[in-house]
Amino acid sequence: QGRPVESGGGLVQPGESLRLSCAASRIGASIVAVDWYRRSPGKQRELVASMTKDGLTNSAHSVKGRFTISRDIAKNTVYLQMNSLKPEDTAVYLCNVFYDKLGDYWGQGTQVTVSS
Repeated sequence: QGRPVESGGGLVQPGESLRLSCAASRIGASIVAVDWYRRSPGKQRELVASMTKDGLTNSAHSVKGRFTISRDIAKNTVYLQMNSLKPEDTAVYLCNVFYDKLGDYWGQGTQVTVSS
């Protein structure tokens, strides 16, 4: 209970786009921040993009200009729009939701594979 649910991953070719979704399932809890991370074999987990409850966003240098984080408050969902995908973007993408007074919860992740 409380774990966010990611969706939207898949197999795409270089240059294509995907939109990931993170549905925060803890109804009634106040969200402080939502972060998107990615994890790929042989690499450290990387913070890709983040958004605070006030709508402030940040993204990693490696994805700036290509990835955009946004939200739909009514749906309790945060999105990661990924454009101009590269093979090096291949990873499991995970959503982390930090709730006020409850701490943070991780989703199960969604696989993104960029390959020709």
